[in-house]
Amino acid sequence: MANEPLHEQGMAQSDSKARRSVRYNLWYVGIGILALVAITLVATLGDFSSTNTAPDFEFTLYEGDNKQNVRDLNLANLRGKPVVLNFWAGLCPPCRAEMPDLQIFFDEFRDDVTLIGIDIGQFTGLGTRNDAINLLKDKEITYPVGFAVDASVVVDYEVLVMPTTVFINSRGEIFSKWNGLLNQQVLRDVSNKMLALES
Repeated sequence: MANEPLHEQGMAQSDSKARRSVRYNLWYVGIGILALVAITLVATLGDFSSTNTAPDFEFTLYEGDNKQNVRDLNLANLRGKPVVLNFWAGLCPPCRAEMPDLQIFFDEFRDDVTLIGIDIGQFTGLGTRNDAINLLKDKEITYPVGFAVDASVVVDYEVLVMPTTVFINSRGEIFSKWNGLLNQQVLRDVSNKMLALES
């Protein structure tokens, strides 16, 4: 009987240590999550120096309501007007989710900014050209979209996350880059900042 209080006291100390250990572990996990969020935020929207020319590349543009006619172009053809270059894929759920916002942005900014979507699904394992065409039809997309001719564009633009959106000024220089899903507000804010520096 005399040993019971000591036994209970030992259990209480053990419980206290366990709770303290859990608190420390949660604290470390919390710090880790905060660090990850900070790194993601820094990496999400990056400003580039004005000497960072956007790499040129060839792409084939889907045209028409059926999105089945094609025309070959390259990025250099688009110089003279700011460009919002959106890398996407037909089987990419975040790409699908942001397309309505891109369409609204296109309708609002079409006179000031060229928006073009480039399908790189065939290079990322996120869909075929048919998957891309089906998505475009499903979302009733009218802004210019096409597919890259070769995989070098993925490396040249450091596309590590899908979707990835690159903002390019009228001189063909990368102004900013957004990794991951974006919305109308981000598109407007970054484009307005880019346009403000055009004059």
